[in-house]
Amino acid sequence: MPGKVFKPAKAHAVRLGKRTVSAERKIRVLVAKPGLDGHDRGAFVLARALRDAGMEVIYSGLLPSPEQVAEMALDEDVDVVALSLLNGAHMTAFPRVKKLLEKMGGGDIVVVGGGIIPEDDKPKLLKIGITGLYGPGSSLEEIVGHIKGRVRKERWGE
Repeated sequence: MPGKVFKPAKAHAVRLGKRTVSAERKIRVLVAKPGLDGHDRGAFVLARALRDAGMEVIYSGLLPSPEQVAEMALDEDVDVVALSLLNGAHMTAFPRVKKLLEKMGGGDIVVVGGGIIPEDDKPKLLKIGITGLYGPGSSLEEIVGHIKGRVRKERWGE
C-alpha cells in the first residue's frame, strides 16, 4: 500500500513542519523496492522489525521508479532509504536512487540495500555509499543495528 506508515505502538509524536518531534528521537525509514520487483514479503518483514525497534517506517508500495523513491524520501524527511531488490537490477536502481537523492538535496540521507546482491557487486555499491547489502536470511538485529549506527553517526553526529 503506497505511503503506508508503520509507527511504533507507543509513539507520542507531534508533526511540526517536515520533522516529527517526540520525547524520544525516532529514526524515519523509507522501505522501497524500486523498479520491477513484486516480491514484497521481505520488505514487510523488514518494515515490522524496524517498527518494532522504535523506528517510523514508510513503505513505498510496489514498483516505484527511482525518481519516485527519491521524491518520497525527501517529502517524508526520512533519515534512511532502505532499498530491496531480488531481480538483479540493484546495480541500476540503487545507484540511481543515490544519485537522485544527492541531486535533489538529500545527499545526507543514509542509503542501505538488500536483496539478492552478488558478492562482486557489493564493493561497487559500498564505494558509492550504499551499505548494508543484506540478503535473505540476514539477522534482523544486525540490520537494525547497522541502520541505527549509521544514522547516529552520519545523520545525527553522535
